[in-house]
Amino acid sequence: MDAMDWALLGELQADARLSYSELSRRVHLSAPAVAERVRRLEEAGVIAGYHARVDLARAGRTVAALIRMSCYGARCVLRDRAVLAWPEIVEVHRVTGDTCCLLRVATTSMPAFEDLIDRLAPHGQPSSMMMLSSPMPWRALSPMAEG
Repeated sequence: MDAMDWALLGELQADARLSYSELSRRVHLSAPAVAERVRRLEEAGVIAGYHARVDLARAGRTVAALIRMSCYGARCVLRDRAVLAWPEIVEVHRVTGDTCCLLRVATTSMPAFEDLIDRLAPHGQPSSMMMLSSPMPWRALSPMAEG
């Protein structure tokens, strides 16, 4: 990836709804060249999709937490597609160490969170950490400094 690809990614990460015409103006490249570069980034899988960032609290999910699951073998939540489809689970990460995976969850209330913990318990041992605030909830990807 070159500097122009990173410039395009920076603009699209800030606002994925930009037209090719506006992208062209911002990165000083013709609209057809912008369209071709974006298409190549999509085909290469660098651009994996276009999404709206949703404020969980404003969408009614006021309780946010990270849950470490110690669950190995047949009961593991990673093996249960139905569990991974629960709407409270917004991210799943398989991790190393004495924990199988880390879930980022968002519920509408503490009773709903408690219910979620109870539903996870048959799959292993959940250990939760409440998210009090998110000083940096998201960051656009940028090129790494060489060296």
